[in-house]
Amino acid sequence: MSRTLFISDLHLAGERPETSEQFIRFLRHEARDAQALYILGDLFEYWIGDDELEDVPGDPLGRLVAQGLRQVSEAGVALRLMHGNRDFLIGERFCAAAGAQLLDDPSIAELDGERFALLHGDTLCTDDLPYQAWRHTARSAAWQREFLAKPRDQRRVAVLGYREQSKAAVRAKTPAIMDANVDAVCEAFRRLGVTRLVHGHTHRPAHHQHMVDGTPCERWVLPDWYERGGYLAVERGAARLVRFGEV
Repeated sequence: MSRTLFISDLHLAGERPETSEQFIRFLRHEARDAQALYILGDLFEYWIGDDELEDVPGDPLGRLVAQGLRQVSEAGVALRLMHGNRDFLIGERFCAAAGAQLLDDPSIAELDGERFALLHGDTLCTDDLPYQAWRHTARSAAWQREFLAKPRDQRRVAVLGYREQSKAAVRAKTPAIMDANVDAVCEAFRRLGVTRLVHGHTHRPAHHQHMVDGTPCERWVLPDWYERGGYLAVERGAARLVRFGEV
């Protein structure tokens, strides 16, 4: 029987070691029993380039995570990784070290004959116009080429500056603006030709029911790992949201 797990928004960072420890436990236990593990973005709080995997002065957390994922991959679990809004500079070098395949956003996964659309989720937040403008800029090849050409220390300082700007911007926005737009969700169902959709990004874990052109559809929103954390498990086409600490 196949069992597929979906996680997102771990936001792993050196200043939050308890989350990294939770992730390593997850890889050693729940993930080992799965046929596939999908990470739908924001594995890291930020990622400034795959040269973080170098010994000195690279980020030891990045190497630790890549090693943990590699062990899961070598145990026979298929690993799939999607960019988030924090770690979109993860490249093929990290994926090779982790034994993971990099996914496009959106992607389609067929599980036991059921088609699931997979997204990070930020493209659904169409009411947040300033963020969408920034996303368009930061995902361009020209911007990334220029950014990655900078020395590592400069990149880290720049990213930490972006994070502070983002926190200030979030405080000034209403929660509704930062949530998925229902019209954008329905258009994603139509465009992708599915009735089941999984995403993260909003940090609002839930199971939503939508009616799209007379067809019932379902949307699963993954939990972030800032506090409890958790994952979505799909077995025999049935999905279940699991939060850590549940009996």
